[in-house]
Amino acid sequence: MNQQVQKNTLYVGGLAEEVNETILHSAFIPFGDIKDVKTPLDQATQKHRSFGFVTFLEREDAAAAMDNMDGAELYGRVLTVNYALPEKIKGGEQGWAAQPIWADADTWFERQQQEEEMQRIQKENQAAMQAAEELHRKKLADEREGEKDEPDTKDDPMAMAEAESLKQNNS
Repeated sequence: MNQQVQKNTLYVGGLAEEVNETILHSAFIPFGDIKDVKTPLDQATQKHRSFGFVTFLEREDAAAAMDNMDGAELYGRVLTVNYALPEKIKGGEQGWAAQPIWADADTWFERQQQEEEMQRIQKENQAAMQAAEELHRKKLADEREGEKDEPDTKDDPMAMAEAESLKQNNS
């Protein structure tokens, strides 16, 4: 995985149930100005999923917080603090957390139509190329047929000389 880490945002894992965004903010504020604190909720229980994200204004503050808080204890639980990875897109073109899964249906249909159009054009081009090749082969075959029937001696002096000698030998 070569995902770029976000140097200002920290992943904080191992949170106790009692910890909310305010408590998390209070635990990390000694290290610098905090831009944002989030604790994603489990949709079924409406409780956080025992992890959160703390975004600092300065990278140095985030680094100091990570160094000091990784392995620290908060409400009886040992914290795991690392740089956060960028949010993964899990569905749809913009990510299903921000929109319903069917929201990109129109663009999907457009892409499908474009793909079908490209395939149709490719088939037409292939058919045209095959027809041109067949016409070229037929033309070459006709030219070869004509050469066998009547040798063109008007422009070729050697062919004229051969034809003369054949006439003299046959007479």
